Amino acid sequence: MNKINSAEISQKIYENEDLEILPPIHEVPCDLSEEVTNFVKAVKCVLVPKVLTSQKNVQEKLDKSLEFLLDLTTKILNDKEKADDIVMRFAQTTPKIANLLIWDIKATYEGDPAAKSIREIILAYPGFQAIFIHRVAHELYKLDLPLLPRILSEYAHKETGIDIHPGAEIGKSFFIDHGTGVVIGETCTIGHNVKIYQGVTLGAKSFEKDENGNPIKGIKRHPDIGNNVIIYSGATILGGETSIGDNTVIGGNVWITFSLPENSRIFR
Repeated sequence: MNKINSAEISQKIYENEDLEILPPIHEVPCDLSEEVTNFVKAVKCVLVPKVLTSQKNVQEKLDKSLEFLLDLTTKILNDKEKADDIVMRFAQTTPKIANLLIWDIKATYEGDPAAKSIREIILAYPGFQAIFIHRVAHELYKLDLPLLPRILSEYAHKETGIDIHPGAEIGKSFFIDHGTGVVIGETCTIGHNVKIYQGVTLGAKSFEKDENGNPIKGIKRHPDIGNNVIIYSGATILGGETSIGDNTVIGGNVWITFSLPENSRIFR
C-alpha cells in the first residue's frame, strides 16, 4: 500500500469532468446494509405479532424499529425535522400493514398444501418475506421518501430472488408461490386474492421517449391485474394499457401484451 498514491487516485476519481453529466446528489453514507437489516428484522416482529413476539413486547419492538428507521431516514435526507415527520407518518400506517400481512399469510397457508404451519411461512417462505418488505417499502414510497424504499426492495430481491418495485400497488391476500425470478414493475396494480408463481414478469412493453431520446418518467408502464387471478410460472404480461380481468387464469410461459376480460382462460 505504501507505493500506491491513494490521495492522487481518489482526487482523479472525484474530479472527473464526466461526473457533471450526473444529476445533483447529496451525500449519503456508502453502506447502509447493517441499518437496513436491523430495521427489517425489528419491524417484522412488530408487523407479525404473536408468532414473532409477545403482546407485551410489541411496543418495545415498535419503538426500536422506528429508531432504526429514523436513523436511516436522517442519513438519507440529512434533515432531522423532515425525517421525524416521515417516521411519525409511517408509524401510523403500521396497523394497516399488519392487517394486510394477516391476509397474505392466510392466502399462503390455504394456497400451498406444503405449508405445515404459519410459523414456517413467516420464517422460511421467500414469497412472504418479499411481500412483507414490499408492504413496508410501499408505505415509505407513498411518503415520498427517496432512496430507502428502493434499497428495501433490492434487499428483498437479494434475499429472495423476487423483484417488486416499491411503487407497485398490491391488494390483500397476495400469494407468491416459490417466487424465484418474479418481477413486478413500478406502476403495476394487483387486486385482491391474486396468486402468482415463479418466473412471472409484470413489466413494461416499451418506453416512451422525449424529444431528446430519453425515457419519459412518471407514466403508466406496467399492467393492471384484477381480483382472484392466477398466473402460472414463466408468464409475461407487459404494458401500461394491459388489463387482466377478475377471475382469470393465465397458463405458464404465456406472453401477453393485450387486455383480457373477466373469467378468461389463456394457456398458450
